[in-house]
Amino acid sequence: MTFNRPLHHRLLLLLNGLYLILDQRWASRCSFPEVLREAGQAGVKLVQYRNKTGSMKQAYEAASILGNVAKEIGMLFIVNDRCDLAMAVEADGVHLGQTDLSLTFARKLVGNDMLIGASTHNPEQVRTATEEGADYLGFGPIFPTSTKSNHDPVVGFQGMKHIRELTPLPVFAIGGITPESVTELCQAGANGVAVASGILDAADRHQAFTQYLAPFH
Repeated sequence: MTFNRPLHHRLLLLLNGLYLILDQRWASRCSFPEVLREAGQAGVKLVQYRNKTGSMKQAYEAASILGNVAKEIGMLFIVNDRCDLAMAVEADGVHLGQTDLSLTFARKLVGNDMLIGASTHNPEQVRTATEEGADYLGFGPIFPTSTKSNHDPVVGFQGMKHIRELTPLPVFAIGGITPESVTELCQAGANGVAVASGILDAADRHQAFTQYLAPFH
């Protein structure tokens, strides 16, 4: 039995394309508000703020600023891992990993109006997240990635193709995604791709946004 919630049409329209991840580890190398505005101009519709090492105060201050920018430009703002932070900054959603709060408990905390995304790495996790009421899934790593250490085994294009049959939810491929791989991932069933270093390390961010978004136009 599944417990999928009917989502507002506007939200469904935004759960696709390039999902930008702003990881706090890159904050000293570039201005996140500036990157976010560039993303909005390029056509990015959703962004996640990820901070796995900073204090709650630091995370709150950064998330508040980014949340306000996202709201100003009409972009969905998602907070990684922390329901309390997502609620404190009135984010549009929270994204949970396999070691975070359960989806069921998180839903009790954040209510029905906030999106909940779930990171998944294998078919069993995809089925469970779907049944427990996730609004969208991240699935991967598709390829090896330096953004996360000790990541789960890579799943490749075939892994994406296989899990596409297991869930009706929007699925974002994640892990080592390059612009050249986006078209094939979409053909395998991905609704979008989640990218951090591919944008944040790019010598020309404008060009990087254009390349990642091209298959979705």
